[in-house]
Amino acid sequence: MSEPGALRMRLEGLVREVAKFGAVGAVGVLVDLGVFNLVRHFSELPVVRASIVATVVAIVFNYLGFRYFTYRDRDKSSRTKELALFLLFSLVGLVIQNGLLYAATYGFGWDTPLQSNFFKFFGIGVATLFRFWSYRTWVFRALPAKEAVQTAESFLDKAPRQAVRRQPDHV
Repeated sequence: MSEPGALRMRLEGLVREVAKFGAVGAVGVLVDLGVFNLVRHFSELPVVRASIVATVVAIVFNYLGFRYFTYRDRDKSSRTKELALFLLFSLVGLVIQNGLLYAATYGFGWDTPLQSNFFKFFGIGVATLFRFWSYRTWVFRALPAKEAVQTAESFLDKAPRQAVRRQPDHV
């Protein structure tokens, strides 16, 4: 394959990955903001604690979405390590996200519902950049090319064989 063709394929793959990551992330944002506002409305928890509860719920949702949708084709050989790294990087994202909310709320006194939601959303955005990089680099690692081919070949070997009729070369 030509180098421009290979580059185009890699870019198309990255675009698909970003789209899938974004789809799961967008629903995760809705989960995060929804739980945050429900907890704020129905409890007396302070704003950052309510945000942490919501972030943890969204992290669980996102793991399931990333593992079974976005990165379902990635290496699954070490789920314990994958989950430990996911939780570690999610915790860092949680600190980034809620640290910004904490600074806005307690550093600047911006604590109206609109301000809290704005800084919650802004924190999610900043943390998402970190999460995308860390998840794709360390958590949901791509299979090495040789291993990917072997996996595909073993899948094909297990598939039932069907007779394929060869069509004539002329029409």
